[in-house]
Amino acid sequence: MTKLRVLGIIPARGGSKGIPSKNIKALDGLPLIAYTIQSALASDLKEVIVSTDSIEIAEVAKRFGAKVPFFRPADLASDIASSMPVAIHGLQEMEKINDCKYDAVMLLQPTTPFRKSEDINSAIEILESRNSDSVISVVEVGGTHPARMKYMKEGLLIDPPFCEQKENQNRQELEPMYIRNGAIYLTKREILLKGTYKGETCAALVMPSTRSVNIDTIFDFEYAEWLKSSNKV
Repeated sequence: MTKLRVLGIIPARGGSKGIPSKNIKALDGLPLIAYTIQSALASDLKEVIVSTDSIEIAEVAKRFGAKVPFFRPADLASDIASSMPVAIHGLQEMEKINDCKYDAVMLLQPTTPFRKSEDINSAIEILESRNSDSVISVVEVGGTHPARMKYMKEGLLIDPPFCEQKENQNRQELEPMYIRNGAIYLTKREILLKGTYKGETCAALVMPSTRSVNIDTIFDFEYAEWLKSSNKV
């Protein structure tokens, strides 16, 4: 069991345009946000809250066991609002409500539904053992390695300075690279309050591609449904 007092914040505003009502849209029979709530509640997080501006989302969140102790202000629920002020607002509100200080905050986006409680616990363990400022989950880029990418000028492909050492180089010969998968952002309290998730030292939690689906489009949603219904996750 972790010694860190970590607040889990699930940000879920109600105004999704790409996929209407995305955060509570049914994915294989469950509201999308329910997957994140369930894994968070089964983990070592000290407390799990949902930050939302939507009464409907709040009702769903409470039904699956998450706390919704406040409603998010309108200026933090617009199309252009970033997650950083949402996380800081959630931290500050919960510290007022509970008259306490948390050691760290974990942001858990509901659009990455397949993270497991084990992933959450692993991130907390990494933060404790490495004493880094933060832990961010990533996935290996695989075949879309940056060394294979090109610039394009006037219809012509131009090699970037970081291109592969030889034409059509095998992926296995390229140094592995990773990209954030959006599943876990774990940051120490004092670092988050400075306005950064990473800080100066950011440790990695590498997750498999099947648990790294980040739903932004209807295609992503359909792919996630296929993974779930096919028992791939």
